[in-house]
Amino acid sequence: MAPDSAIARAARAASLGHGPRLGPEQRHELERLARTDLDARVRAAALGALVRLGPRREAASTWRRAAQDRDAAVRRRAAEVAPRLGTVVPARSLLTLLADADPLVAEAAAFALGERSTTGPRVIAELTRAATGHDDPLVREAAVAALGAIGDPSALEAVLSACDDKPAVRRRAVLALAAFEGDEVEARLRAALTDRDWQVRQAAADLLGEGGNGDDAE
Repeated sequence: MAPDSAIARAARAASLGHGPRLGPEQRHELERLARTDLDARVRAAALGALVRLGPRREAASTWRRAAQDRDAAVRRRAAEVAPRLGTVVPARSLLTLLADADPLVAEAAAFALGERSTTGPRVIAELTRAATGHDDPLVREAAVAALGAIGDPSALEAVLSACDDKPAVRRRAVLALAAFEGDEVEARLRAALTDRDWQVRQAAADLLGEGGNGDDAE
C-alpha cells in the first residue's frame, strides 16, 4: 500500500481521533483532510476525528462544510457525529440533512435530532412528516425513534400511526410509546400484543409488564 493512498490517509485521520488530544498541527492536518481531500473516505474519517477531539466551536465550521459535501457518505458522517457537537450544530442544518435524497443520510439526521436536548415545533413537524410519509422504512423507523426520544405530546398521533407500518417500524413505534401516556397509548399497546411479529408483541408486553408473547418470527 502506497504511503499516500486514500486508505493510508483515512487510517492516519482515524488514528489521530483516538489519541488523548489534538495539538495545533494535528488539528490543522485534520481540518485540511476533512475539507480538501479528494477521497470521501478520508474526508469522513477526518471529520469524525476532528469532532471527537477538537473543541466544539472550532470543529463546527468544518462540520458545516461536511454537511454540504458532494458525497453522501460524508454528509452521513456529519449527521452521525452531530450529537457530539450539541447545540453548536443548529437544528436547521440537521433538518436539511433529514430531507437529503440519500436515505442513510436522512436516517442519521433523524437519530441526531432525537438526541438534541431541546427541540422546537419545526423539528417535531419534520420528524412527524418523515415518520409517516418517507419512502424509506429505515428513515421512518429512525424518525419514530426520535419522536419517542423527544416525547412531545404533539407527536403521539404519528407514533400511533407508525404502529401499523412494517415490522421494524412497528417495533420502534411500540417502544416509542413508552414516552407517552393515556388511554390511546394503552389500547395500542394491548393491540400490539397480538401483532404478527413476535418482537412487536414482546416490546408491548414488556411495556405493559405482562411478560413474553411467543417467539415465532413473522
